[in-house]
Amino acid sequence: MRRMTADELRRAFQGFFAERGHTVVPSSSLIPNDPSLLLTTAGMVQFKPYMLGDEAAPWPRATSVQKCFRTTDIDIIGTTTRHLTFFEMLGNFSLGDYFKADAIPFAWDLMTEVLGFDPERLWVTVFETDDEAAKLWHEIVGVPTERIQRMGEEDNFWAMGPTGPCGPCSEIYFDRGPSWGAEGGPKHGGEERFTEVWNLVFMQYNRLADGSLEELPRKNIDTGAGLERLLAVMADERSVFETDVLRRLVAAAEECTGRTYGADEKIDVSLRILADHARAMTFLVSDGVVPSNEGRGYVLRRIIRRAVRHAYQLGVEQTVTPRLVEAAVATMGEAYPDVAANGAFLAQVLEREEQRFRLTIARGLDHLDDVLARGDLSGQDAFFLHDTLGFPIDLTREIAQERGRAVDLDGYGARMAEQRTRAQEARKGAGTGTDPELYREILEVAGRSEFVGHHTSTLDDARVIGLIAGGERVEWVDAGVRPGSGDGDGDIGATVELVLDRTPFYAESGGQVGDTGVIEAAGGATFEVRDTVQGLAGTLTVHRGRLSTGRLTVGDVVSARIDGERRDSIRRNHTATHLLHAAMRTVLGDHVKQAGSLVAPDRLRFDFSHHEAVPASKLHEIEALANREVLSAATVETIETSKADAETMGAIAFFGDKYGDTVRVLRAGPRSLEFCGGTHVSSLGEIGPIRVVSEGSIGANLRRIEALTGEAALAHIRESDETLASTATLLGVKASEVPDRVGRLLDQMKVLGRELEALRAAAAAGEADALAASKTDGVVVARLDGRTADDLRLLSNSVRDAIGSGVVVLMSQVGDGDKVAFTVAVSADLQELGVSAGVIAAGAAKLVGGGADPRRTDFVQGGGKNAGAIDGALAVAAATARAAIAES
Repeated sequence: MRRMTADELRRAFQGFFAERGHTVVPSSSLIPNDPSLLLTTAGMVQFKPYMLGDEAAPWPRATSVQKCFRTTDIDIIGTTTRHLTFFEMLGNFSLGDYFKADAIPFAWDLMTEVLGFDPERLWVTVFETDDEAAKLWHEIVGVPTERIQRMGEEDNFWAMGPTGPCGPCSEIYFDRGPSWGAEGGPKHGGEERFTEVWNLVFMQYNRLADGSLEELPRKNIDTGAGLERLLAVMADERSVFETDVLRRLVAAAEECTGRTYGADEKIDVSLRILADHARAMTFLVSDGVVPSNEGRGYVLRRIIRRAVRHAYQLGVEQTVTPRLVEAAVATMGEAYPDVAANGAFLAQVLEREEQRFRLTIARGLDHLDDVLARGDLSGQDAFFLHDTLGFPIDLTREIAQERGRAVDLDGYGARMAEQRTRAQEARKGAGTGTDPELYREILEVAGRSEFVGHHTSTLDDARVIGLIAGGERVEWVDAGVRPGSGDGDGDIGATVELVLDRTPFYAESGGQVGDTGVIEAAGGATFEVRDTVQGLAGTLTVHRGRLSTGRLTVGDVVSARIDGERRDSIRRNHTATHLLHAAMRTVLGDHVKQAGSLVAPDRLRFDFSHHEAVPASKLHEIEALANREVLSAATVETIETSKADAETMGAIAFFGDKYGDTVRVLRAGPRSLEFCGGTHVSSLGEIGPIRVVSEGSIGANLRRIEALTGEAALAHIRESDETLASTATLLGVKASEVPDRVGRLLDQMKVLGRELEALRAAAAAGEADALAASKTDGVVVARLDGRTADDLRLLSNSVRDAIGSGVVVLMSQVGDGDKVAFTVAVSADLQELGVSAGVIAAGAAKLVGGGADPRRTDFVQGGGKNAGAIDGALAVAAATARAAIAES
């Protein structure tokens, strides 16, 4: 075998297939264009729409080196020498072009001739009934039959799901020799000895609902080989962490921690975790993932915290993520220039997250150590760690497992059930509610919809190619009859979905809302379009609405007319979004990336990655820069070109958006050049004024800006002016003098507030002396209805000071309802003797339907919801206090 670096292997693999007619396709983002996937897990993900037939493939043959991330092995990363979260997958793909007869020789030639594998040490497996593949391996390639093993569906059959495309696999294994394990080939021999180096999937069947298989008319090839595993095998290393692409990261972990790899296995586990997670978190942030508490953001947050925890346990007090990012960029930057370009920003985001977690980790670990010393963790313990100390349950479980302790996850889950349900609902992908198979049937019968709305707002010769009502495809709908029934049994009422062969209606996409309007037929049918959405990844434009008059039938020729005034407002807001985005990148930095948007007729909203609040001065600068572009009245230029040429031009593409081989690029002024298929103004001057109305946080490292344009912006300015004028009138000053006048009033209020506080303190001191005089057996007990929690806090501290030594218990019915407030204060000398405010308060708090922190010894403040039990609760607290004093 030829020992190679990662860069050499990438070039050798892609070069081999490029010479054989494959288009070299860049890696797609770790954020997939597939709502069913959290992260990109394999090379075939970006090719899935072509394999399913949802989109036409831009090339018949492709090859890629794909960034991948798998969450399934997070818990065991570091404990083995071959599992990784982030890895690179080498692959070649045939999209309806060649099949087994070419794919198998391709794989063999690459392995033996380019990578230098000894053909006598290669074994192959095939699906148990795949005689065709077995024959090709033996008769065409020349693999001896004794090194071809048949295996079952679990090992050698791939499926996209319970139904749909599927097919047999064929895997290539390398025999690493007797020192690695028992003989017997992949099927019977040692797992470490026979190492899988390549998997070939022959996608030739469609599995039906009854489990039967039918041949696909267009067969596909999908292959995958893990780059890191191949490197380790080719270098005869036992660990992927000894390859060039990971050993440099291990070295960075050694540098950060001051520990040496190979000296101690427990330390090695931590160093491997730091090395793996360094790449993983660097690429996740680079691809637009930000730390959060749900979805892929939580995956990122989890691996950051795992890395930080292991560094902390190795005694590292300073932040480690900047150095780890630096090493990851140095290692991977040549292959992935975008990572190198964003290195400083990546380090900044990750260091901020690490600093936040380091504030939590010490307190959480101290408490967890105390609990684990006593035994297993209850659900309440785990919930307290999570809810009060901010310590994540995954880390709690992992640490408990390391210590040989159990965690009551059911008990924890019961406390978190409501929150988890909300989170799961929020994560569910939003769909149209219509069975995609109905759209697929329309597509197969009538073909794709053509959008012509970039150039016109009306169309007089569109044809109806599909109707869906009541969850079924129908041939006709009638305003007074249920579709397809013909018996006139009432208004159909529910939403009808209508598909045209060509349409001026824009379907919701890229943040821009769908068009509304009217579709009419010659016979008097009127269809009110209330929304327009995409079907089957944009292959169909689906008009949703209600048939108000007449009858529509598939095949009817209709006229389609959008709401032009509404569209004009949307166009202004959409182009303004581009201007604001460019202005933000100019003012805040190129790290600003789109994380979501809404372009509606009444407003625009833009979510972006940024690590801190945007100061008002910066917002003004952004707004001014965008309005300067509007005043230039520059022509808005739309360019249709290839994706590769668009990227060469410097156009910005955004994750979550799907682009075909031909793309639309929008140039809006000298600073804005972006991929965009939406609708826009023809001149920047048409936008009118742009007014930023808000900026705020929507999550960790995520911000949202909202703005208005045109008449809406003018109305907002008028409203602000009127509010200022009214305020000036009330204050009796000019509008320009309002800030100064309000400032002076606030200063006066502060003075009055201090005077009021002093009066209250004097009154409390007098009342405190009176209450102190009522001390009996070292305890002051009083019911003071109508007092707030703050009143009781101030008074209880004053009484405690007045009595010198003792316990003060105060309770109040707050207002006219059942709300209760209470305080318990204990003097310092009694605390030293073991008297605890938390223990004294516990029984009383329970009687009034509240709670108290039993760990607080000096002072406890709480509340309840059973005012009728106040007298009894005071008696219990007094008795508990006197007993505690007597025993001290």
